[in-house]
Amino acid sequence: MTAWQRVKLVGNFLNLTTVAGLMVGVIGRASFSRGPRGLFFANGYKLGFPVAGAFTIGNVVLSKHGRAYFDNPALVRHEERHSWQYFCLIGLPMLPLYVVGVVVSFLLTGDPASRNPFERLADLREGGYVERPIQPIGKTVTQAFSGLRSRPKGP
Repeated sequence: MTAWQRVKLVGNFLNLTTVAGLMVGVIGRASFSRGPRGLFFANGYKLGFPVAGAFTIGNVVLSKHGRAYFDNPALVRHEERHSWQYFCLIGLPMLPLYVVGVVVSFLLTGDPASRNPFERLADLREGGYVERPIQPIGKTVTQAFSGLRSRPKGP
């Protein structure tokens, strides 16, 4: 671990994001292990939210998958970049800002990651995302509600 990664590790403990990530992992009944670069892996996360292969809170990377899921160095780099984002934003303020990024990205592309600045800065491809083009907002709204219209009505 580099000196800067140690600074991030301590900073994310002090800004309470790593503590929050550990608590979310405990609530989600994950099993913990040490990862590289000051990261902690919480595998076997059992809660259905958020819907993602992996997500990071502080220096804790949570996943519903087993430990082998993190054998992908590109994915680990992507998640580590998110841990730096928590550090740079002094912790938990990143969560509402990330949600704003999801909403804006969805409105622009119909996809929560393509134009989300946090995912773009973490490298979309390394996180397993496909970049979607900007589309008219009418198309996004139609896509969002098309599933609701096709659902059967009544009991």
